[in-house]
Amino acid sequence: MAQRKHLDDFLRGRIIGRLECGRTQLEASEELGIAQSVIPRLWQRFQDDGNVSRCYSTGRPLVTTPNEDRPVRCVPLTATHCRLRLTWSREHALWTPQQWSCVIFSDESRFSLQSDSHRTLIWRAPGTRYHQENTTKRHRYGGAGWLVWGGVILGSRTDLHVQSVTMTGHIYRDVILEQHVRLFRDTMEAEFLFMDDNGRRHRANIVDECFQSEYITRMDWPSYSPDLNAIEHVWNMLGRRIAARQTLPPVYRNFGGHYLMCGVIFPKIGLII
Repeated sequence: MAQRKHLDDFLRGRIIGRLECGRTQLEASEELGIAQSVIPRLWQRFQDDGNVSRCYSTGRPLVTTPNEDRPVRCVPLTATHCRLRLTWSREHALWTPQQWSCVIFSDESRFSLQSDSHRTLIWRAPGTRYHQENTTKRHRYGGAGWLVWGGVILGSRTDLHVQSVTMTGHIYRDVILEQHVRLFRDTMEAEFLFMDDNGRRHRANIVDECFQSEYITRMDWPSYSPDLNAIEHVWNMLGRRIAARQTLPPVYRNFGGHYLMCGVIFPKIGLII
């Protein structure tokens, strides 16, 4: 009985050589000690492409792109959310640049004053997410933070409004709408559309009354659709810049009645903020 041998390229060549010289597959198997079942496949391959070298497989071909393989965060959507988002997208898919130039996209976002650029990113084995070596204890915002509101429109933008307290319906009406949106609207045509999301502070009764009294037209907006808001790109860029900063501790020095704090001179008023 023929013994099974490892088929390297030299041995494959010897098999093909014997077959080309007129030997039968059984004779080649007995002479070289090769299992007879191997020879037909090798001979057929040689007939097809003239090659007898072993092909090394790298596994099944990839069906996803590198971007698709990265973990992503998403908002859980119900069937109703998906239907409303699709309806909104279809209604606005054929809008012209002129129509979009009348829409101001707005939102607010909170930013931490403590840099998050020192975090350590690691690969975790399945089931080891909460192991001590894979976790770091820290506060939710890493210290004090600021709430920033802004609006962007094709070719222009509003001023940024920055505050340390939570946004409420009264602040949204008295500051955002009265001091920013209304003045910005006065410089535009009657087709002005204001976009904000469906947060409670944006849909308070006092806010709706302000929209009606100031004749500000609000754009219909599907729930849970932050990815459709153009200003999210601004917050992403701003957040990356803040995280990349090298935060320095405050330095106080007295310069003839003035204080120098982190390179900024403040008048001496008895209290340094």
